[in-house]
Amino acid sequence: MVDKSVYSCQHSITSIKIVLRTDMSSKRQLLISTAFKLFYKKGIHAVGINEILAESGVAKKTLYNHFSSKEALLLAVLQYRDEIYCQWLQSEFDKADRGVAKIDALFSALDNWFNDRTQVLALFHGCFFINVSAEYGELNSLIHQQCIHHKIRVESIIREAVKTLTEDPERIAEITQTLCYLKEGATVKAHVQGDKKSALNAREIAIKIIS
Repeated sequence: MVDKSVYSCQHSITSIKIVLRTDMSSKRQLLISTAFKLFYKKGIHAVGINEILAESGVAKKTLYNHFSSKEALLLAVLQYRDEIYCQWLQSEFDKADRGVAKIDALFSALDNWFNDRTQVLALFHGCFFINVSAEYGELNSLIHQQCIHHKIRVESIIREAVKTLTEDPERIAEITQTLCYLKEGATVKAHVQGDKKSALNAREIAIKIIS
């Protein structure tokens, strides 16, 4: 015979554990998204842990249950932004037809981002990974390496789009490198000089080179 009171107690304990795990996970995500918002707008060194806690409403003990240090939190923030950015970029390519349309899609997407028409990426404050790498300049640091990883991943996404333009391996490599240079240059120009047309100008250069 089953002791229903024991079953009920065990079921309640399991439910509590699930709720606690979900709550901890949501708190972790809140810390990451809040830290990103502050880091992206103000810079890493300009934002302290206390400001992140005040903005998020999360207790300090909870933060340190998830992250051993500010740098550990930053690594999680970099992974968070990397995933959002790469998913966005891939989706923009997926909407476009093959060939030159893919190239056009890249710079149209950048133009929307630079001009604050891409809600998923937040208001434009330059490339988060360039900004972070400027504050953590040591190439061998985990934080800088995470920035490098992002750039490699973005290049890989662009390369796959270029493969719809040509099957020549050398040409694929050449066009991919050119597009990456133009993308990075346009991003910096939009951020540093406030040139909101930089993506469209870069697109014209790209089309001329590819044609």
